[in-house]
Amino acid sequence: MLHTTELGTSGSRVVFCHGLFGQGRNFTAIAKQLSDRHRVSLVDMPDHGRSPWSDRFDYLAAADQVAELLSPDDPVALVGHSMGGKTAMLVALRHPELVEKLVVVDVSPVAYDHATEFDGYIKAMRAIDLDSLEGRAQAEDALREAVPSPTVRGFLLQSLRRDEHAASGERWRWLLNLELLGRDLDEITGWPEAGLAGTSPYQGPVLWVGGADSAYVHPDYVAAMDHWFPRNRRVTVKGAGHWVHSEQPEVFVEVLKRFLD
Repeated sequence: MLHTTELGTSGSRVVFCHGLFGQGRNFTAIAKQLSDRHRVSLVDMPDHGRSPWSDRFDYLAAADQVAELLSPDDPVALVGHSMGGKTAMLVALRHPELVEKLVVVDVSPVAYDHATEFDGYIKAMRAIDLDSLEGRAQAEDALREAVPSPTVRGFLLQSLRRDEHAASGERWRWLLNLELLGRDLDEITGWPEAGLAGTSPYQGPVLWVGGADSAYVHPDYVAAMDHWFPRNRRVTVKGAGHWVHSEQPEVFVEVLKRFLD
């Protein structure tokens, strides 16, 4: 079962699925702003955070694992960013009775061909010698060349944890299945179109939130978005790239609240 963090005790349920290299807690600040009127679940996706590791990356399997956390008696607003956005789309398509409304953050139902950047991140993270690592600052220095953006470096380092229960004293570990993520990167940047044969479009309301400085929600992808999700409306956030919710959190929360209410 996937690990979740729960906030709020009343109102309709909102479930967040994070993107590649993330964990549910990335959405904590946003969840706190919703928890006065919603029950919020922050999911650690497979091979991330405190959720179990798998032997291969599979979007359809990941979507079914998220679906196991949901109930048709309590349909949710499902929010997904990037990899989590693709997973959320597939939950809605495969299990529409579980999803009352859908929010997709800066990703489209298409296969992308820009895995190279992420491959560089993974190689840099795997190259860090965790046994000799003395602290987080040293890890940040090691990532600097491959990950020039301080924002992205800080985001990646949130998944570096000190393991205080290790037999050899304080050691560090990644809360990411880096070997699998690196090997299956083409699957992660892909879209399982063949696995959706015979699947009907999702008829619930969909909000698409894209960053103005990002190429992930491109006019070329609108046909695919409209095919699978005919009731969608699109919002573009100025001054934001791929990590819309962390680059423009106030705007993101305002847009999200309006859609949820």
